[in-house]
Amino acid sequence: MAGSGASLLSRGEHFIWLTARVLEQRRFAYHFLGGGSDAVEAALAAYQGEDGGYGHALEPDLRGPVSQPLHTAHALSVLDSIGRCEGLRVERMCRYLSDVSTKDGALPAVHPSLRGYPAAPFIPIVDDPPSELLATGPVVGLLHRNEVWHAWLFRATDFCWAAIDALRSSHPYEIRAAVAFLDGVPDRSRAEAAADRLGRLVREQRLVVLDPARAGEQRLSPGYAPGEHHFPYDFAAVPGSMARGWFTDEEMSRSLDFLAAEQQEDGGWPIRWRQWAPGTALECRPMVTIDALLTLRAYGRVIDEGRTGGGGTSTDS
Repeated sequence: MAGSGASLLSRGEHFIWLTARVLEQRRFAYHFLGGGSDAVEAALAAYQGEDGGYGHALEPDLRGPVSQPLHTAHALSVLDSIGRCEGLRVERMCRYLSDVSTKDGALPAVHPSLRGYPAAPFIPIVDDPPSELLATGPVVGLLHRNEVWHAWLFRATDFCWAAIDALRSSHPYEIRAAVAFLDGVPDRSRAEAAADRLGRLVREQRLVVLDPARAGEQRLSPGYAPGEHHFPYDFAAVPGSMARGWFTDEEMSRSLDFLAAEQQEDGGWPIRWRQWAPGTALECRPMVTIDALLTLRAYGRVIDEGRTGGGGTSTDS
């Protein structure tokens, strides 16, 4: 058992073995213990439906077996992190995404097939949901980044550009989705211009906590839970992100100090969004724990002086 004097990584490892689903156990092993990508893929496959999408509460706040865009986006991010965002599996995912797209050719955050299954109360289920940058941006960015070409991408890319160009006010999760799109889209000059404008918007509208010691003074976006703040590392999870230029070295370093200090006594990191069911909170914490360790390592923070292992590198660059 990891003690209080153990490293960030060893304490996090104890927490993962204690609480995590098989998928997060395999992901942790891949990223930090030299585990293989095949094991991650095998665990992820259990969540895929016959329609090519992903369900079974892959994103814990959406329950039930049915495929959903947010689940499928999560699956793509896992495949990207292990260098496996390619092939027949991704082709089937693209067909699913095309099938559930709105008339705009983009994705709703929640498809109405979820009706009848438990879901977080802050996630509305409507019969004719609109297209959302929140759901579409990360998917399109990852597919472009991995040079996956599918007919669905053309209209979805146009939708993302139009949605980002139209942003005059926003909230942190939508901005993060926009960053995920801009980090992967091929038109780099347009992406740089859009990112520069979004960075100014984030700072002007105080969507980021620049001094963690004064987080209590920061306004929250409508509908966010108490303490559901976002910090520089939330927008720029790796140094190569376009959002990294939004923050000074001092601001980023201060936020990373705060992130490291957020590790709890049990070795895991907390979730900041609204907790609505005990099981979902327990399933989410290993996910944010892996993300925290990856971000700290990507920025060169020492998470374990005694271990240099680690599988993939795509998340760390």
